[in-house]
Amino acid sequence: MRILVTGGAGYIGSHMVKMLAGRGDEVTVLDDLSTGHADAVRNAHFVRADLSQVAAIFKERRTEAVIHFAAASLVGESVADPLKYYTRNVGGTLALLKAMREAGVQKLVFSSTAAVYGEPQRSPIDESHPTVPVNPYGSSKLAIERMLAECCTAYGLRAATLRYFNAAGADPQGELGERHDPETHLIPLVLRAAALGKPVSVFGNDWPTRDGTCVRDYIHVNDLCDAHLRALDWLSREGRYDCFNLGNGDGATVLEVIEAARRVTGRKITIHHSPRRQGDPATLVADAGKARRVLGWQPQRAAIETIVADAWRWEQRKP
Repeated sequence: MRILVTGGAGYIGSHMVKMLAGRGDEVTVLDDLSTGHADAVRNAHFVRADLSQVAAIFKERRTEAVIHFAAASLVGESVADPLKYYTRNVGGTLALLKAMREAGVQKLVFSSTAAVYGEPQRSPIDESHPTVPVNPYGSSKLAIERMLAECCTAYGLRAATLRYFNAAGADPQGELGERHDPETHLIPLVLRAAALGKPVSVFGNDWPTRDGTCVRDYIHVNDLCDAHLRALDWLSREGRYDCFNLGNGDGATVLEVIEAARRVTGRKITIHHSPRRQGDPATLVADAGKARRVLGWQPQRAAIETIVADAWRWEQRKP
């Protein structure tokens, strides 16, 4: 299949490109490199551009489907600069959808987020949970979801929305991984602390959880990418529009992640206890039963120690 991957030089996008190329798809990557890395794109045609220029790609390269990762994704930044998030995320997707319609491209898999749910009212969270985002990042993603659903009804677009919980881990072969600047994700921060012999901050130790630290549902990046492949196949068979949670269905506390990192690295990792951060929920865990039933998806690298071990392999090899 001829597939355009927007944001294909980023963390999840680059893993997706590798997986697509590995199964023989013809891949084009569009990325403006504002957060991505050109050297992460392998076995694909790379175009450095933003979504305002996507129509030209459809004219030059025949495309059958789009996997859409390109977005601004820092929660704190979205609060400080909401217009950036509506412009890049909603405006960029609007340009993409217009270009897809003009080019007759009718299949899209969209990278969304559990941030559309806002403060959890129950756990685990299924797709029927109220969507009340509490920051502009989540609001921008929810606006895109609604736009996709309406375009599917009006124009015959076929789209699958995938709501990630906590993407984590790295390519098991050690070729790709997280390279965020600034880094905000727990596992690479813990592994960086292990590598440098520095303490890692833990925000709050009095949460209503089994050890007092926050619980998150960590899902391996390769398992996320496998879900995209299955969503694309579902759209090719029968799918029209639907949304799916992606998570393992259980969670690890911050202290459990740190303990897993100690086992994997064999290094001492000291903890610096800090106050709770405003807006952090105690527990975020997915009910991903719908993805299992409809897409036939089953995570293969779900154990937190496996996720940490793959991330540690990358941490030791990354540029």
